[in-house]
Amino acid sequence: MTTPSTTHLVLIPSYNPGVKVYDTVRAALQYWSPVWVVIDGSTDGSTEGLLAMARADKSLRVIVLPTNQGKGAAVLRGLEEASSAGFTHVLTMDSDGQHPEDRIPTFMEASIKQPEAMILGEPVFDASAPMLRVKGRQLSNWWANLETLWAGIGDSLFGFRIYPIEPLKKVMAGQRWMRHFDFDPEAVVRLCWYGVKPINLAAKVRYFSVEDGGVSHFQYLRDNVLLSWMHSRLFVGFLLRLPVLLFRRLTGRV
Repeated sequence: MTTPSTTHLVLIPSYNPGVKVYDTVRAALQYWSPVWVVIDGSTDGSTEGLLAMARADKSLRVIVLPTNQGKGAAVLRGLEEASSAGFTHVLTMDSDGQHPEDRIPTFMEASIKQPEAMILGEPVFDASAPMLRVKGRQLSNWWANLETLWAGIGDSLFGFRIYPIEPLKKVMAGQRWMRHFDFDPEAVVRLCWYGVKPINLAAKVRYFSVEDGGVSHFQYLRDNVLLSWMHSRLFVGFLLRLPVLLFRRLTGRV
């Protein structure tokens, strides 16, 4: 059995994930303890199954939000609970089985060595990855790097990553955004502005077909409009912070 960490935990926001969530949580528990799941108002029956798993395994905690509030809101609830319990870092991962549970120890080790940094997963795609999504994320990555003066963000959208809790809580408390699908890219940009260094580590991505239990809540039109609005806001913030970012760049403090 994995010795429970007192500083780092795995945090899994979950909304109608389908049956893959059980394999995801079991696999995460093989590699780390504790693991927390924040159920974001799921209506697919997974809440009951996850609560039963938590009753059988004390390394697993399940937090239930009564209504769907969005990924960022679910992560924020987990951050608040984790901070209150004395934890300093969370590794976030999706509940649908796409993220590589076997990379959890490597990411945690990197975070323990450099606790002031955020550890960002850099996705390694295979043939199952939808090409439209693979190509489309390149635009978001370009904007994120522009908005941080190329501070070193390998991938702005990949949700398999480790955050220092307190800086992220402060960033989220300072504005009303980052509560939905826009959470992942906005978090890394704003944390770079805050002075948190990004470290990139490779992580394989798995895409499952519907027949294999795959579930996706991504909607191309809705979510791309949300991302466009997010980058518009961030670009304005970037212009306002440009003197500070340039100073950091020139003095080697990026």
